[in-house]
Amino acid sequence: MAKQSHASDPMSRLTPIVQRSKVKVIHARYMHRFSALFPSLFFKPFLTTSHFFQASRQAAAMTDNNRPVFFFDIDNCTILTALSKEYVFIIAHELLGISIDSWLLPPGKKVHDLMSRLIDAYFMKHLSLSQEDAFKLHQEYYRNYGLAIEGLVRHHKIDPIDYNEQVDDALPLEDIISPDPVLRKMLQDIDRSKVKLWLFTNAYSTHGNRVVKLLGVDDMFEGMTYCDYAQYPIVCKPGVVMFTKAMKEAGVEDMKKCYFVDDSGLNCTAAEKLGWTTVHLVEEGDPLPAVQPCKLQIRNLEELRTLFPQFFKAS
Repeated sequence: MAKQSHASDPMSRLTPIVQRSKVKVIHARYMHRFSALFPSLFFKPFLTTSHFFQASRQAAAMTDNNRPVFFFDIDNCTILTALSKEYVFIIAHELLGISIDSWLLPPGKKVHDLMSRLIDAYFMKHLSLSQEDAFKLHQEYYRNYGLAIEGLVRHHKIDPIDYNEQVDDALPLEDIISPDPVLRKMLQDIDRSKVKLWLFTNAYSTHGNRVVKLLGVDDMFEGMTYCDYAQYPIVCKPGVVMFTKAMKEAGVEDMKKCYFVDDSGLNCTAAEKLGWTTVHLVEEGDPLPAVQPCKLQIRNLEELRTLFPQFFKAS
């Protein structure tokens, strides 16, 4: 029997993907509750992959404990390599039951763009809002708190773990993100004896780990500071407490030894006010902000080689 083709039916192509993602969501739900019941069985560091543990052991062996730290927020800047313009429409329909024609997302968009659409869909479904009102409230919470889930928890008593399961963890990222050899080469060229590389994300740990693993760079970082959705009140960027948390976990006390790259202007402004050396990433194709949030601005992470040659290996 000839194999049936689903090329003309995007919904049928996505169905197996959604089913696989739902299995992962169920697993994540019970793993979170199990770890809450038996915390002594789980490692305390904010690392959940074998590569992160390997990097941490290697870092511990280094004699220089006073290295500066370069904080990267790169998980939501990733280009979706296999994204068709129907994809976000289909995902929103399958996962949240929302169908809006204007949500067709063109190729070349990032994880952040996909996430934004699904967050709007979550607002619509759980707060019974129109598309326009959902978008406005989502943006208001982002401006006020730095993270939509903070506003949902604060004003609507939304369960943040449920939110994470229905939005972040439900995304079939395995099918739309591929390894990035250029990014990996740039990170490999950084001299680890001179600077520590640390992930710093407003996502929950599961999402951050999934993205860097799929990019093929999870072994490049010595740890990760993430937004703990199980904690209340939620601590996230651009709040000062979140930056303090990141410094403590990365083992750095001097603000002058903190370097930071992020695509959020709000986060960059907050970091620079604290005294961090901050770089705003505005990728090519995205409009430049009317007011630059910090002194340094780049279009591509490769530009870090020019800005901070002291951290790169001699060629």
